[in-house]
Formats: sequence, structure tokens, C-alpha cells
Amino acid sequence: MESYALLIGATLNAGTVLAIAALGLLINEKAGIVNLGAEGMMLCAAIAGFATVVHTGNPWLGFVAGMAAGAVLAAVFGWLVIWFNTNQYATGLALSLFGVGFSAFAGISYVQAKLPELPKATLPLLADIPFIGPALFRQHPLVYLTVLFVVALVWFLYRTRAGLVLRSVGESPQSAHALGYPVRRIRLAAVVAGGALCGLAGAYISTVYTPLWVEGMVAGRGWIALALTTFATWRPARVLLGAYLFGGVTMLQFRLQATGVEVASQWLSMLPYVATIVVLALISRNPQWIRVNMPASLGKPFHPGS
Repeated sequence: MESYALLIGATLNAGTVLAIAALGLLINEKAGIVNLGAEGMMLCAAIAGFATVVHTGNPWLGFVAGMAAGAVLAAVFGWLVIWFNTNQYATGLALSLFGVGFSAFAGISYVQAKLPELPKATLPLLADIPFIGPALFRQHPLVYLTVLFVVALVWFLYRTRAGLVLRSVGESPQSAHALGYPVRRIRLAAVVAGGALCGLAGAYISTVYTPLWVEGMVAGRGWIALALTTFATWRPARVLLGAYLFGGVTMLQFRLQATGVEVASQWLSMLPYVATIVVLALISRNPQWIRVNMPASLGKPFHPGS
């Protein structure tokens, strides 16, 4: 039973990374912007957060540094696609490639670096409950904050005027502009907020999830997070559940390896990505269902004078 509790705990930990990044991308897409640069932003944030913790010893400063790195890169992306109307898909891919290369260059001197020992986070009394304690109450505080953030985001998007305006910008920017809302500024704010969340996810990977720096350590999680928004039909609660599902698939490969399953490790490593492809293929069988839930102006440039 203890091993299953640890598996559940590891699933929550792995799913948190995907959830934070996917929620950031969901905010982008609710405003009508597609950012394919999540992988690059997460890598740059990972090295920024790791370097900050190495020099300061404070993991929370590492999170701030990661969020700042992600926000800056997202702001550049937003400036290009919102004000200059560059192709969102091409610009996002360029950002992703830039992030991969820049993080590899910037992280050369940190490959052998080690983070200071940090106390393990547990919830007193609750962490000692058999099975439930190891599974749910021995997590990093960010795991619980992510769940609270999902609740707050649902409330913001569907219960506040600001959330309604954000969704209207993603559905019909021309109508929002006609009503006097600064569409470009709203979209830029959403892109920067989404970039900061992707940065937080990247910093979490390098400082908590696997506390070290290795080139390319995000390992495709940015692309899985991007797929999660479609998989969850742009709903925050479904994003969280989907993130835990993919986190469980990721941890399952380690569980199978530990139990001595005679399958090549490369096949097991493919599991999360195979699951992503299968889910997207199943969803794509019903394009009408996607169109009903997708923001109507997703990926479309906005021209104020048109």
C-alpha cells in the first residue's frame, strides 16, 4: 500500500508541472492568442530559477526569477504577434527554438551545480495518516496552491466582469473594440500572465521536481501542456484533471521499471507522449465539439482599423 501512496504523491507532483504551464496557455488562448513557445519559455525559466537558487539558497526567489524570465519572453512574443501581427504559430515556434538554444548556452556553467538541502514540506498531523498522508499531504506547497489557483481562475473567468471581457476578446475582438475595450493591451496582459505561469512551471522543474540542471530537462512537457488545453476544451478544472492523468502516465513508467517489467525503457519513456497523441486523435474525431468550446478568434490577428 505504501508504494501506491508514493505513486499517487508522485503523480500529483508531476501533474502540477503540466497544470501550471497549461493554465498559463489557457489564459493566452482565452484571449485568442496561441503561444507555441511554452517549451522554450519553460527551459529559460528553469535555468533562471535554478541559477537564482544556487546563488541565493531561496527556492521562492527561484520561482520569482522563473516567472520573470517567462514573462519577459512572453512579452516579446506578445509585442510581435499583437502589434506587428506576425504569424502566431511561426513566432511561437521561433520562441521555442530560441529558448532551447539559449537555455543550453546559459546553463553550461551550472551543469555540475548543486542546490542547498531544503527541508521536505509536509502538513503536520495529516502527513502521518496511513496511506492518505504519504499520498496527499507530503507535497510541496505549490501543489496545493495550484489547486487553489484553478478555483480562483474558474471564478475569475466565469464570475467576474474582467473574466467576461477577457473571454469576449478571445471570441470577438472587433466587438470588444467597438465597446471601447483596449483589445491589444488585454491580449498582451493575458500573454504575459500566461508566460509567467509557464516560467513558474519551468522553475518548479529545476528547483523542486528534479533539483538539478540538465540541458533540455523540460523534455517536451511544454508541448504536452499545449495539448492539454485542447484536451480539456479550454476549461481550467479539466486542465487540472488532465494534468494529473498525464502525470500518472509519466510516473507509471517508473513504477513499471521498478517492478521489473521486461519492456525496453525507451518504450516506457514514450508513454506520456503516446497518450497525448492518442487523446488528441480521439478528440479530433469530433471537430464540431472542438469548435463549440474553442475561442472563436483563436490564432486570428486583430486589426483595430478593420
